[in-house]
Amino acid sequence: MTRHAPPQSPGSPRFRGIGTYSRLPQLTPEDRADFAIIGVPFDLGASFRSGQRFGPQAVREASRLVRQSNPFHRINVYEHLSGGDYGDTPIFPADLEKSIAAIEEFVRPIVATGAVPVSLGGDHTVSLPLLRAVAATHGKLALVHFDSHSDTDDTLFGSKISHGTPFRRALDEGLIDPQHSIQIGIRGSTVTATEADDPRSLGFEAIEAHQMFSLGIPKLIERILARVGARKAYLSFDVDFLDPAYAPGTGTPEVGGPSTREALELLRGLASIPFAGFDVVEVLPSFDHGQITALAAANVAFECISLLAVRRRSR
Repeated sequence: MTRHAPPQSPGSPRFRGIGTYSRLPQLTPEDRADFAIIGVPFDLGASFRSGQRFGPQAVREASRLVRQSNPFHRINVYEHLSGGDYGDTPIFPADLEKSIAAIEEFVRPIVATGAVPVSLGGDHTVSLPLLRAVAATHGKLALVHFDSHSDTDDTLFGSKISHGTPFRRALDEGLIDPQHSIQIGIRGSTVTATEADDPRSLGFEAIEAHQMFSLGIPKLIERILARVGARKAYLSFDVDFLDPAYAPGTGTPEVGGPSTREALELLRGLASIPFAGFDVVEVLPSFDHGQITALAAANVAFECISLLAVRRRSR
């Protein structure tokens, strides 16, 4: 396998080059790599603010400052992994169903080569076709889900497929195992007083934001690791998991969430999990300020890639 990594030379400052993630080389689905950055510029499932179709490129631009090494883990990611930016999935802006099928069709052969997708959304609807593509190779997955919403509605405004329903559909289709899945950060006002219990009724472990803060990060990491066990897993990170002070550029912000620092600390504790895929979704540039949200998303993606490198090093 050709070793793919960002350029590193005195003549290549961070502002130089085309706008791939972390200035990684552009690859095609035929190229082999350990991880694959994939943009999913889709927002046909958004129910409040829209414009998440512009999220992937905003995250790529913010990622220019993402370098090769993770000092927390004391690791140069690219000494252990090869990775590239595979561009964006096809999208049909007036056709939700056709777009969902096209996303899965684009990602599935990349996963089949052995690459772990690190997908940049796009609204949270995109997790459904991404899970379909990953499960086609790896089978039923544990879900590790950071979000202020459970996204387990059966319908949203009469639609079975939207950013409020991806994990209900994934459960219906047998893509995820709820007994090994966990949702963290659920909060915000709801239509009914018991709505926060809905994912629990489906078999998920759901840790609401106030419970998360009471537990503390070390115990929360223990809960996640215990829940997933040895199962292959998929991590989905909605930027509205963060408090709007740290991620204003998102579609359905909910106050009372964690900081970016706390989110990174949580992610860094998950290196023992065998992840088969990641997504970072719901970046909405038109409501962002000074790239606050895009920078957070770019660094969340880097922490996800770092987990793969740490696990590879340990093996």
